Amino acid sequence: MKNYIYLMRLDKPTGFLLLFWPCSWGMAYNLNYLQISYQWFYFLFLFFIGSILMRSAGCIYNDIVDKEIDKKVERTKNRPLASGKVSLRNAWILILTLCFLSLIILFQFNIKTIFFSLSIIFIVLLYPFAKRFTYWPQLILGVVFNFGILLSWLSLNESFITGIILLYLSGIFWTVGYDTIYALQDIVDDKKIGVKSLALLLDKKIYQFLYLIYTVQILLVISSLLLANNFSEILFLLSIPYLLILRKIYLMRNSKNYLEVFQYNNYFGFLILLILLSVGIFN
Repeated sequence: MKNYIYLMRLDKPTGFLLLFWPCSWGMAYNLNYLQISYQWFYFLFLFFIGSILMRSAGCIYNDIVDKEIDKKVERTKNRPLASGKVSLRNAWILILTLCFLSLIILFQFNIKTIFFSLSIIFIVLLYPFAKRFTYWPQLILGVVFNFGILLSWLSLNESFITGIILLYLSGIFWTVGYDTIYALQDIVDDKKIGVKSLALLLDKKIYQFLYLIYTVQILLVISSLLLANNFSEILFLLSIPYLLILRKIYLMRNSKNYLEVFQYNNYFGFLILLILLSVGIFN
């Protein structure tokens, strides 16, 4: 059982939380246009459970695709599939079970949300292969990992608006930022085996890039909120998560605590959620 928990990364909640925060952002953004209700809480709960299930399935699929690569990387060589502790057959059975449970959750939403969520499947399947042919796998992950912003909006609305698109773009920039930080852990092994990432492409310009990415991200959040309402006085609060993450990145130059800064993005995502909720509720 322990090996299956490791395979699904249930021992590392950072991943499914980073998948959930965008869903919660979209739900919070809904409050600029809709009253909070039982359905709102119910859908938020469904997105939380769905984030756990889909992130678990994604991790297993990624490990199946990267089984041979993981054996050559110090950080990943002891993963259940790479080390042979879990068989491929059992891994596929577990993926199918998780996907089936995810479909049950998905069918609780309206037909538009169901069909729109299925439209991303090809990109989800493509992602583990991206680092073999592009230095921008972080961008592809951003497109996938923040799709919950669009789905959570569509679950309670008929069509998209400019504000929710801007919020989705902010999520993509955020993911590009934190996953580039995550990739710094494996930069030595990645060079040896030929795996691509933004961390390798940017080299010495990595910190300037991260400052820019998080600046654009927060500006997109501000823009989306200004389009939603005139309650702009509270937007100065967005400077708190922004300045905190920039400080973490600045200190990372010397400490090289890449994993810690990556995990800190959970607090960043949670703070953004609190601000989005405040703006929506007090609108």
